[in-house]
Amino acid sequence: MDSFAAIVQVLDSTIRLSVPLLLACLAGLYSERAGIFDIGLEGKMLVGAFAGAAAASVFHSALIGLGMAVLISVAFAMVHGFASITHRGNQIVSGVAINFVAAGSTIILGQAWFQQGGRTPALQPGERFEAIVWPGAEAVRDVPILGPIYAELISGHSILVYFAFAMVPFTWWVLFRTRFGLRMRAVGENPAAVDTAGISVAWLRYRALICTGVLTGVAGAYLSMVQNGGFVKDMTAGKGYIALAALIFAKWKPVNAMFACLLFGFLDALSIRLQGTPLPVIGKVPVQFMQALPYVLTVILLAGFIGKAIPPRAGGVPYVKER
Repeated sequence: MDSFAAIVQVLDSTIRLSVPLLLACLAGLYSERAGIFDIGLEGKMLVGAFAGAAAASVFHSALIGLGMAVLISVAFAMVHGFASITHRGNQIVSGVAINFVAAGSTIILGQAWFQQGGRTPALQPGERFEAIVWPGAEAVRDVPILGPIYAELISGHSILVYFAFAMVPFTWWVLFRTRFGLRMRAVGENPAAVDTAGISVAWLRYRALICTGVLTGVAGAYLSMVQNGGFVKDMTAGKGYIALAALIFAKWKPVNAMFACLLFGFLDALSIRLQGTPLPVIGKVPVQFMQALPYVLTVILLAGFIGKAIPPRAGGVPYVKER
């Protein structure tokens, strides 16, 4: 049972650690399916994390913090849209610029407003999203096998965790069962055909970026208002880039994206679990190596699958209307 309890704990950590990756991955799916390559996921998550923690700390409300995180992240997404859609600028340059602005502005504003070295004050109860305990979770906790699964894996997560996984079937439904999803996929493959049908390519892409902003804002809020209890410098730690790798690995499909993010989350959870633990034959592995495992996997997956994953044909290419 000790081994089973350890497995349940790793899986529980896997779920928690995969949530920001999953939200960012789905966010990138919306934008890239519409033909907008968005390397600025990292920056939008970071400003969302800062805005959420700062607003929650000032207004003493988790909901206000979440709303502010989404609002600021959508604003940054609109900046990316203004540069890459309206002015047909280079989408990579725009995304990188957003990441730099986010990294610098969050530290400067954090220091100016809270004088804590760029951090926000630690969030108190009511200022962060607490875990939701499902009915009967404590009563069945000691039941063999099923009890820990229900009490640890299903129950005991914040509302943002359930929202993230609910967004997977919802995104699939939007993409493949709605008119908006059909048009969004079409504009990512052949924007000229969409324009010929009398549908605004720019407006479709802006709406896709709004969806991207909402999801990255929630991802950032999760980092600062659930996982950490406050904002710290560069707390996204490359999760936006890992989410992009997961999106490529998943071939721009929502269900595949969920499993890819769970894989990254599992490796992250396993690296935390095994830090300082001697392994058979190998012995004690350096902590730095275990911490680098998720990023090593990112490189391996990109090297092995980027040639096989075919992105939307119009992705990263500004649309110029023929006259």
